[in-house]
Amino acid sequence: MFRNILFPIELSREARKGIQLTADMVKTHQSRLTILSVVETKEDGVMSSETQVAKLLQEAKLFFANQGISAETLEREGLPAFTICDVADEINADLIIMSCRGLGLIDEEAAAESVTNRVINLSSCPVLVTS
Repeated sequence: MFRNILFPIELSREARKGIQLTADMVKTHQSRLTILSVVETKEDGVMSSETQVAKLLQEAKLFFANQGISAETLEREGLPAFTICDVADEINADLIIMSCRGLGLIDEEAAAESVTNRVINLSSCPVLVTS
């Protein structure tokens, strides 16, 4: 059912919570997995550390490899929600699995500005949100 799963990951603890669920979904559906990290330019012009992003992607890839899952890793620069949706379209993702970063989707003000909410509204494929 889900041939291609996109797993956007970032440096927050909450973002890593969905990693086991993602592994389970990939195994269940025998899916192809793409792990994405989006490097965002901050308002002061400073970008997230490329070293941290590379380490994060390598750790995630190793976690999945230890579960017997081969994963492709991608690092992109841009606005997270738009970049996640663009990559999902590029790889023909059938599912995006991501976290709600601990904010939940209840608080309307926080939800309206959250990357997760934007992805839910922009994505052409289903989005599974972990908490």
